Formats: sequence, structure tokens, C-alpha cells
Amino acid sequence: MPEQKVVIDVGDGAAIPTKKDHGLLSAWRIAFFGAVLVLLYLVIVHPDPYWNLLKFIRDGVVVTFEVTFASIGLALVLGLFTGLGRVSHNRFINLAASTYVEVVRGIPLLVQLFYIYYALGQFVRVPDMLAAIIAMSFCYGAYMGEVVRAGIEAIDKGQREASVSLGFNEVQTMRYVILPQALRTILPPVGNEFIALLKDTSLVSILAVSDLLRRGREFASESFAYFETYTLIAVVYLIITLILSKLVGTMEERMGNHVRH
Repeated sequence: MPEQKVVIDVGDGAAIPTKKDHGLLSAWRIAFFGAVLVLLYLVIVHPDPYWNLLKFIRDGVVVTFEVTFASIGLALVLGLFTGLGRVSHNRFINLAASTYVEVVRGIPLLVQLFYIYYALGQFVRVPDMLAAIIAMSFCYGAYMGEVVRAGIEAIDKGQREASVSLGFNEVQTMRYVILPQALRTILPPVGNEFIALLKDTSLVSILAVSDLLRRGREFASESFAYFETYTLIAVVYLIITLILSKLVGTMEERMGNHVRH
């Protein structure tokens, strides 16, 4: 009897609540509504410092989303080309894409941030925000590349054979047949990586980027309210992450229903 291969797929993003996972969905409700109630309690009952802090970090929330969306956009472009390179039959292209994935995924994101901002900064001065976006997109581009590769390889080989029989060349097959179907497969894990990237933007505060965490640190250093500051920062991050994880879960369910119908 052949041994059955079991694949355990655990990402570094948020747990995605779906209707089929009742335990996780219930936990999401408890966490989300609990976090919202805690936030409301803090800013209403203790407006000083929590309400003042919430107003102080508003622009930091905006910067966090700016870095996140810019980075995920570039990471998707890098991931698309990397994924195509990973499945390419050209040995040089395949080797280049594979090396990029192995090297980048082997270096911690914090080290990459330091390297681009400080090490390369000795030769080319990179603005704080741009350095953060480059480092985040360069790092997550490698992860996106593996997501794209897995999505392409998940498509049945018969699809490729059928398109060839219709007269499509390799590029046309990939563009019109493989990638549109792979898109449905990779969207949920891409959403998961998006959430993971948003959480990792907290690291860009070390580059003097005025993100959510950086603004919180500035408030704490002025008021010495460290416990209150980091409590509120944690709650805000939690609420944002939970909202995004629910959106990804809803998207995954709708795509699953679309595929079945």
C-alpha cells in the first residue's frame, strides 16, 4: 500500500476564520468584539491618556497602511515574475528565481531593513519611507513567488495539453489558460501574506518611519505612559488584523462557492 503524502500548510499570517471552522470563527468573534469593547472602554472611561493617544497615532495608522499597500503591490509584481521564473524551463531563469527565493527567505526581514537603510545608505541615500517599502516588498516578493509557483503547479496538466492542442504557444497558454485559473487558487494565501506584511510593518519604526508603532513610542517617551501606550497599540493592531482576516476568509469562501458552481 503506497504511503500517503500529507502536506501541512501553516502560514505566518493571521488565522483565517471561515464558516466551516466553527471554533475559529467563534474565537474571532470573541477576539474582535472584545477588542472593540476594550478600546471603547479605555477611550471613554479613561480619555486621558487613551483618547489623547488615539488622536496622536491617527497619522501613524495612515502611514502603516501606505507602507503596507505600496509594499504588497510591489511584492505581487516581484512574486509574479519570481513564480514564473520558478516554473520556467529555462535553466538560467529558474536558477536566478530560485536563488532569489532561497537567499531572501534565509535572511530576517529586520536585517534586510538595516541593510538597505544603513549598509546601502553609505553609497546611496535612500529616504526612510522608500527604504521601508523596498525592503518589505523585496522580502515578501520571495514569499509571493512561492505562492504563485504553487498556484501554477496546482493547475491540472491537462489544461496545458488542451491549450497546446488548440494551437496556443507557451506564453499564450500561461497568459490565457494557466494564470487566470491559478489566480483563484493564490488569492487566499496572498491575502494571508498581506496581513502578515501589515503586522511586520511595525519593524519599519526603526527607520524613523512614523508608522503606528513609531508614533506610539513618541507618545510614550513624552508622557512616560508606557503601559497605556503599548496596550492601546496592541488593541489597534489586533482590531485591524482581525478585520482583514475576516475579509480574507469571506473572499476565500466566495471563491470556493464560485468554483463549485
